[in-house]
Amino acid sequence: MLGFAALKEGGAALVTLPIPEPAPYQALVRMRACGVCNGTDSKIIHHTFKLFDQYPTLLGHEGVGQVVRLGEKARRLRVGDLVLLPFVEGELAGFSSGWGAYCEYAVVWDLKAMLEDGVTPPDSAYAQTLLPPDMDPVDATMIVTFREVLSSIPRFHIESGETVVVYGAGPVGLSFVKFLKHRGCTVVSVDISDEKAERAKRFGADYAVNSTAVDVVAFVRDLFPQGVQSVVDAVGVNALLNEAMGLIADHGKICSYGISPKLEMNLSWAPAPYNWSLTFVQFPEKKEEAAQHEEVMEMIRTGELVPRDFISLVLPQGEIATAFDLVEQKKTDLKTVIEFRA
Repeated sequence: MLGFAALKEGGAALVTLPIPEPAPYQALVRMRACGVCNGTDSKIIHHTFKLFDQYPTLLGHEGVGQVVRLGEKARRLRVGDLVLLPFVEGELAGFSSGWGAYCEYAVVWDLKAMLEDGVTPPDSAYAQTLLPPDMDPVDATMIVTFREVLSSIPRFHIESGETVVVYGAGPVGLSFVKFLKHRGCTVVSVDISDEKAERAKRFGADYAVNSTAVDVVAFVRDLFPQGVQSVVDAVGVNALLNEAMGLIADHGKICSYGISPKLEMNLSWAPAPYNWSLTFVQFPEKKEEAAQHEEVMEMIRTGELVPRDFISLVLPQGEIATAFDLVEQKKTDLKTVIEFRA
C-alpha cells in the first residue's frame, strides 16, 4: 500500500508499505478520505511540531475508513462499517505513527468488544466512532475538526451568551463561529481579507473585520467599550495573543487553539485589565472529542452544520504533495481533503 510520510531529513513523500495486520480487537479498514491539517501535518513535515521527533513518520489524522476485515475478537464491528479516525498503530516497516491516516489501509479498535471483555482500551479507541452508512466520507472528515473545536470550548471556559473575538476564518475559525453562535454567544470574526470577513458573516458571525484595513482593537472597543469576555486565536500567530490583551474585559480569557511553530514570544500584558487568563488547548483528548459526537451529528442532521461548506478542495492520494503545497501557499483557504479512489 501507499502512505505519506514525513522524512528524517525533512520534507515528505509517498512511500510503499505493507498492509497493517489487525490485532485481535482491531479491524482493518480501507481508507476513504483524510483531511489535511496544516496545524499538525505541515509542522511535522517541517520539524516544527512541539515535542515530536519520531522520524520517519506516517502522517494523517483526520481520516474516515471502511471496515474490510475483522480481528479474531472484534465482533461489534461489521465489514462495510464506515468509521472515523482510523490510525496506523505503532511502528510499521520502520516508520513511526504520526497517526498514519494518509495510508491506504489502517486499523480501528472494537471498543465495545474490549469493554465487554474487561480489556482496557487505548485512548484512541473512544473516538473511533461509527458513522451513518450513507454519509459521504469526504464530508465526514470535517467531523474530526468539529469535535476537536467543540471539545475545546468548555476547556476554555467560554460560557453561553459571552462576547467572543475569533481570530481566523479558515475551517477551524469558522467552526468556532458556528459552535459559539449555537451557544448563544456574540461573535466577532477577524481575518486578513474582505472576502474572509464576508464569509465569516455567512457562517453566522455578528461582526467581521479585515485586520489589514481596520484597527482591530479600535473596532472591537467601539462595539464593546468594556472589552469582550473571550478571545480565541484559531490561527497560531503569537502576535495575536499580544493584540488580544487590548480586547479583553476584566476577568477576560485569551484562548490559544492555533498551533504556532514558534514556542516563545515577548508577551506584554500592559494593555490588559488587572484580571485575565491565558489558556492553551492544542491537543484535544480523544474521550473529550467523542463526547461531542452526538451534538455535532445532530447539527449536521438538522442542516445547521454543513460539512461541505468547510471544504474547498478534494484531491486523490497521488496528488497529496500538491495538496500540501497549495495549503502552505495559502491557495486553498478552507479544508483540503485527500480522497482514496478505488
